[in-house]
Amino acid sequence: MKTDIIKFKGNAKDKIYLKKISETLSDGGLVVFPTETVYGLGGNGLNKRACRKIYEAKGRPSDNPLILHIAENSQLEELVLEIPDVAKKCIEKFWPGPLTIIFKRSEIIPDEATGGLETVAIREPNNKIAHDILKSVNFPVAAPSANLSGRPSPTKVEHVIEDLEGRVDIIVDGGHSVVGIESTVLDVTVDPPMILRPGKITLEDLREIDKNITIDNATIDSKSGVIPKSPGQKYRHYAPRAEAICFGGRLDKVVNEIKKNIGENKDKKIAVLATDETYDQYKNLDIKLLINLGSREHLEEVASNLFDALRRCDEENVDIIFAEGFELRGIGLSIMNRLLKACSGKVVMRI
Repeated sequence: MKTDIIKFKGNAKDKIYLKKISETLSDGGLVVFPTETVYGLGGNGLNKRACRKIYEAKGRPSDNPLILHIAENSQLEELVLEIPDVAKKCIEKFWPGPLTIIFKRSEIIPDEATGGLETVAIREPNNKIAHDILKSVNFPVAAPSANLSGRPSPTKVEHVIEDLEGRVDIIVDGGHSVVGIESTVLDVTVDPPMILRPGKITLEDLREIDKNITIDNATIDSKSGVIPKSPGQKYRHYAPRAEAICFGGRLDKVVNEIKKNIGENKDKKIAVLATDETYDQYKNLDIKLLINLGSREHLEEVASNLFDALRRCDEENVDIIFAEGFELRGIGLSIMNRLLKACSGKVVMRI
């Protein structure tokens, strides 16, 4: 399959591009487009064949549900059976934005979009290109992250091209994703509502809407035999090719433990994922790659850089990755959710 790569430039040609994208989606084709979180692999969410093509392009298990993306929250009415009050409040405060809400699905949504579940995940992204694309079609667009299944999610068009060129019809270049990790997923079909995947919208943020909102323990600890109600609940996820280990606990002890492990693995090509506060302490050590994720005082920056860092480790063909851990609160919990899944749960000095 030939993949067209498109970049909007703010001129008359953009309308031609948008028409081509709309026609491709309407014909059951696949289009990768940017959102504020990560790039999404889009297809007609009401078209069974298009949804199957999404799974095939990603190499994704078909029991892993897709997220439907909409341009306006008025589209919800025909897609869900009911909109609970807590969902209405969340929509008012956080949409458009990086929050996916799980509802009871209506009969027009095919099993192929939901992994066979009676629920459906929906969000309204806060990205102009995504909004224009979604507004150009008269259906929701199913769009999981635009990467091969299990690999780190794409935050740059280069990541998408590496994984999906030749597997999709169109890739839209929208620059670097701002948020850099996938949306928070909130299930409002249970009482109390439950976060199934943490993201930029944190537990603390959502408890301002409803103080009873809980979070699934599987966001940090694995569960055997889990039936995924949300993307990202499978335990091995966001994974680089190299073995990865996360080090949690007091920061000075984390640094010392990573240094110790560097010394014990001199025969391997090592990468270290550090932060502003610790970066200098790893300089001049015998490592292949040292990456600064950003400041612990600005964890949004760390989240934005995480997946790109994991992909850089792949590009440098490292054998093992040592990653510093973060506190399990606020967006730190969301970062740790991605890190621990990337590490297949391998943690030293567990928090």
